Amino acid sequence: MAGISVARRIALAVAVFLVVVLVAGVITTVIFVRRPLPSHSGTQQVDGLSAEVEIIRDRLGIPQIYADDAEDLFMAQGYVHAQDRFFEMDYRRHVTAGRLSELVGPVDAALAADTVTRTLGWRQVAEQEFDLLDPASRSYLTAYADGVNAYLESRQPSQLGLEYTVLGMSVDVGTIEPWDPVDSLAWLKAMSWDLLSNYGDELGRAAVFGQVGDLDMVDALYPAYDSSRNLPILPTAAEVTAQEEAAAAEETQAQGMDLTGGDSDRAEAGSGVASDPYPTALAADAGEAVRTALDAIPALLGTGEGLGSNSWVVSGEHTVSGRPLLANDPHLGLGAPGIWYQVGLHCRTVSEQCPFDVAGFSFSGLPGVVIGQNADLAWGLTNLTSDASDFFLERVYSDGTYLRAGDRLPLTERTEVIEVNGGDDVTITVQSTPHGPIISDAILGSRAAGDAPLPDGAPPTGLSGYAIALSWTALTPGRTADALFAMNRAVDADDVAAAAALFDSPSQSFVFATADGQIGYQAAGAMPIRADVPGAVVPSDGRWPRLGWDPAYDWQGLVAPEQMPSVVDPAEGFIVTANQAVTSPGNTPDLATDVDRGYRAQRIRDLITEQIAAGEPFTAADMTRIQLDEVNPYAQMLVPVLQRIRVPNDFVAEAVDLFDDWDRVNDADSPAAAYFAAVWTNLLRLTFWDQVPEAQRPSGGSVSLDVIRNLLEDEASPWWDDRATLTVVEQRDEILGLALVDARAQLTVSQGKDPADWRWGRSHQIAPTHALLGGDGVPGVVSNYFNPDPFAIGGGSSSVNATSWDASAWAGGYPDLSVTSGPSMRMVVDLADRDASTWQNFLGSSGHPTSGNYDDQFDRWASGEPYPWAFTRAAVEESEDRTLTLAPPG
Repeated sequence: MAGISVARRIALAVAVFLVVVLVAGVITTVIFVRRPLPSHSGTQQVDGLSAEVEIIRDRLGIPQIYADDAEDLFMAQGYVHAQDRFFEMDYRRHVTAGRLSELVGPVDAALAADTVTRTLGWRQVAEQEFDLLDPASRSYLTAYADGVNAYLESRQPSQLGLEYTVLGMSVDVGTIEPWDPVDSLAWLKAMSWDLLSNYGDELGRAAVFGQVGDLDMVDALYPAYDSSRNLPILPTAAEVTAQEEAAAAEETQAQGMDLTGGDSDRAEAGSGVASDPYPTALAADAGEAVRTALDAIPALLGTGEGLGSNSWVVSGEHTVSGRPLLANDPHLGLGAPGIWYQVGLHCRTVSEQCPFDVAGFSFSGLPGVVIGQNADLAWGLTNLTSDASDFFLERVYSDGTYLRAGDRLPLTERTEVIEVNGGDDVTITVQSTPHGPIISDAILGSRAAGDAPLPDGAPPTGLSGYAIALSWTALTPGRTADALFAMNRAVDADDVAAAAALFDSPSQSFVFATADGQIGYQAAGAMPIRADVPGAVVPSDGRWPRLGWDPAYDWQGLVAPEQMPSVVDPAEGFIVTANQAVTSPGNTPDLATDVDRGYRAQRIRDLITEQIAAGEPFTAADMTRIQLDEVNPYAQMLVPVLQRIRVPNDFVAEAVDLFDDWDRVNDADSPAAAYFAAVWTNLLRLTFWDQVPEAQRPSGGSVSLDVIRNLLEDEASPWWDDRATLTVVEQRDEILGLALVDARAQLTVSQGKDPADWRWGRSHQIAPTHALLGGDGVPGVVSNYFNPDPFAIGGGSSSVNATSWDASAWAGGYPDLSVTSGPSMRMVVDLADRDASTWQNFLGSSGHPTSGNYDDQFDRWASGEPYPWAFTRAAVEESEDRTLTLAPPG
């Protein structure tokens, strides 16, 4: 959660000033907090429109926009985004451009964020992308910006967001600058960054190897995807059969696992130690500097292994209506306001000049609909978890050169000036190699380069060291914005494939269904091709930092879009994507290794196949029921093992007895779920913390599940030993027993002596916090305005209802089990009756904390009860609560 902590550090530097305003008196408070609320009814004259635009809102404040012209449509979308979410948009554009210090002033965390973002060059890439786009896309982006600016015109900052009043107490807010089309494109870079899946694992392998020096132990911590346990997105018929057989065998094995504490010989640590000249310790040091730099970037979509999504589609042969059903619930950070903005964009007459009739979920600051439905097609997105980036270990010298194929070449340099509101400008120098910007020394003082032995064949002269450069597909200008508009207009599978071919970053899995009954899957995103390097000490497949001085490690181009995996109307009659592998390991193209291990996806598959086998056709309500499933795959694996462990006394046994009648469901009211979560976090602590660097401690996600599952089969693995106890060599059963004991003690203190009184929801709560004004340490009189009240909820990491938590997060000797990410929205589309579709947002449509639509969807999100989705004009008019008309002057 490093990105969130960045925002909180910034918050502490500015939030205290709001207290001055709020305690000045009730009248002053009312004036300031209600001043930004926009008008959602009546008529507003807007220069630049060609004709009137209707904006019909329901009681949740969700706008459905009707226009005769595409540019008018997107201009109106820009206007309503600015009405409801402008500070969020402004904050995002300052982050993505490396200009946060201009907004919040001389705050160290903001300056660090700006330094790293400028080093990566997001804004520069976005500026290059604008000229690559289709003329129509450029026109839509420009119209959207015009709509934002029409709302900004003649309004003071305090009329746009309460946050500006806060900032105005400490820095000069001044006049808000106009929105630029490139501001929208830069937001795509932030999306791509937060969804970039494996760079942490790449750094982690190097860091763990630098500490334990054993490749076998590293491999145990990062196991390969096992498609015999959890099927990939596109399984073969043989894989489906093999998985069913493996699942039955595994259940039998877990029940009969030997937990007698045998005396098997302990494997010798170091059996996988590398003797090749790969500079492991130095790579780990440089990697730590990289992590320091990258953690400085505020997370706008969220961070951690819990980021992902569920999406699946069921064909009409298995539904009540005879038409497909599609479900999607992206798992992202859960801050305030919520990430998504629901909207409808409707051309009154759909034509070539005005081709949009689409509704769904948008991002404020970006025109169009990102996930949703149009009159012909519905689509969902899940993160592909592809390996679209690599770190390159570079040999650098004090004279500004780097090593490349035996030659010393000059580093490319550029200068960036960071303006600081109320402070002095800061000038930084960004260095790059052909592999990308050097980020290991982006933060002053974090550079890890130093004197070190040279690799074989390297020139022996000059002060030298190591640095790390980042190659990432999103740092090459692309056409993702074209792809978004293309999906809004898509009619069939061919259109989806054409849109996906333009979708560069972030890599995504598209699931879709058409009105005429097709269902399909399409992988999208720019994917690098990596050559196999003979004799490499570590795999050259992207899992480890690569050697920049050897051209053999360079990328060999990108996978052609037509080679990306896809399927239309599979024989099974359904498709499930939940961030698992697309195809089994060894298939081409090789998209990724560090993917979700597929427990959510397999649970969804199992529920679907069970209902099909029972002969019960699906309804939209069935899709929602699956979205809310809270079966705990960790407990399914581990509880039978824990129940066979000998515990020291009745006090601990009383807690273990909770497992006897537990259905392995993480219901918020479950005592057993509370105890199991505490056991799980303690198990990871006892097993790994003594041997793994702090930044690489397992977060408890699906990879951790596979790690523990595999280690259970080796009671003498060196991972079980607690290196802190020098005279004792712990084995599996001792660590499992200690986890049971420690969890019992912790819950006794936090929830009471009687285990029957424990509740999972008491430990596992969702507490949405504002990016700047809601974090820890912010005065309550401030945070109460911006933060909705917490909810106790069920679910958990790798459950279908994926309310994830971070098992590596501890405070005061106790695990922090609060929610870190989860379903940021839920939608179910009924292709037979669009108005029978359902949707819900995490909080609400408004970004203004005093608006009635700020968090009015929160209660039903927590309970899982969706709202009807009015899509047709008739349904929209029936749900109308207020209407705003935008009209050209005159």
